[in-house]
Amino acid sequence: MAQPTQPDPCSEVRRDSDAGAAFVLESKGEWWHAGFHLTTAIVGPTILTLPYVFRGLGWGLGFTCLTVMGFVTFYSYYLMSKVLDHCEKAGRRHIRFRELAADVLGSGWMFYFVIFIQTAINTGVGIGAILLAGECLQIMYSDLFPNGSLKLYEFIAMVTVVMIVLSQLPTFHSLRHINLVSLLLSLGYTFLVVGACINAGFSKNAPPKDYSLESSKSARIFSGFTSISIIAAIFGNGILPEIQATLAPPATGKMVKGLLMCYSVIFVTFYSAAVSGYWAFGNESNSNILKSLMPDNGPSLAPTSVIGLAVVFVLLQLFAIGLVYSQVAFEIMEKKSADVKQGLFSKRNLIPRLILRTLYMMLCGFMAAMLPFFGDINGVVGAIGFIPLDFILPMLLYNMTHKPPKTSIIYWTNISIMAVFTGAGFMGAFSSTRKLILDANKFKLFSSDVVD
Repeated sequence: MAQPTQPDPCSEVRRDSDAGAAFVLESKGEWWHAGFHLTTAIVGPTILTLPYVFRGLGWGLGFTCLTVMGFVTFYSYYLMSKVLDHCEKAGRRHIRFRELAADVLGSGWMFYFVIFIQTAINTGVGIGAILLAGECLQIMYSDLFPNGSLKLYEFIAMVTVVMIVLSQLPTFHSLRHINLVSLLLSLGYTFLVVGACINAGFSKNAPPKDYSLESSKSARIFSGFTSISIIAAIFGNGILPEIQATLAPPATGKMVKGLLMCYSVIFVTFYSAAVSGYWAFGNESNSNILKSLMPDNGPSLAPTSVIGLAVVFVLLQLFAIGLVYSQVAFEIMEKKSADVKQGLFSKRNLIPRLILRTLYMMLCGFMAAMLPFFGDINGVVGAIGFIPLDFILPMLLYNMTHKPPKTSIIYWTNISIMAVFTGAGFMGAFSSTRKLILDANKFKLFSSDVVD
């Protein structure tokens, strides 16, 4: 008779000597805390690009792609939580995506592949959050002082200082209250923007409602795949194992509750923002629907107070998003720099944490100021980063750990999803790279204008 799998006797020893696990990824959270973290990681200001996504797909395909992507990502994250639960029951509780992938797939190179992709995504989101927060400040400043002399990079420096202060919160778990506020902020600015779009749609100054796609077939194809890669990036997070690591053991079943909370918010925010924005502006939808509500030519299509409050909500949530996606970098740094035998706030650990996190945020802030066209670069990062981590690896890991029969529906569903999204990832990366090249003549280092 087969012997039951015994817990790894060294796992707790390794955790006791691993400062990244003991400090940054301490396991004290409840399922609703995981829900707060997940919602902050997924439901962000990027949802304001959804009308632009529909512009590239149209009503029918836009609804279809948004719905399919929602089901697939929920299914993918559910499978990932099952894989993590499976490993935990076998005595190997994994708290890092890279270690989970390397353990299950038995390949050393997979460890470095995941850490490279995760680092690209997390640093990219961190840079993007600082850039967008700086742009929010610039919007408010320009409204109050139309002839003001401050430039975008100066607002980015202000945001970076705030991020340096907030980054000193020592653990992922310590962000739970910030991420609850982030969840409420996402609902707040979504409802404000939806109301503003409905008001604009009925306004006499609204643009004609034209929902036709681009006339060129090749342009429609490229726009369609770019839109699909944007949806994938919006739904992606790439840090689910690290979020599940914050749950107090045993974590079995808790993550599913957190996912249900998160996707309830997704359902309310994604569809309402996409439908109202595309209905109001059609193929005139901007990549940031707030800019459609405040056209360069003509009067504002929404009350200034409403847009101003929405921008404030977006700005505040961007701080939370930047912090969430920085946790993997912090965990990597503290695994090497901190001493788990010393206290979390001991001088031995506090000084390296202060220095390293400050340097990391300064790097992100410098890149955001230098590359205000980072949105185009992020499109490529999203296609080659989020799709492998969120649409391919979870299915592969599930098939490897749970070994469903090759004649089963779940096995072939997973294989089909991996095949389809591998192709979509390549096409999305190609389309995003094409847009990057086409926009190259607009790029200028340390510019005060963000390239859409």
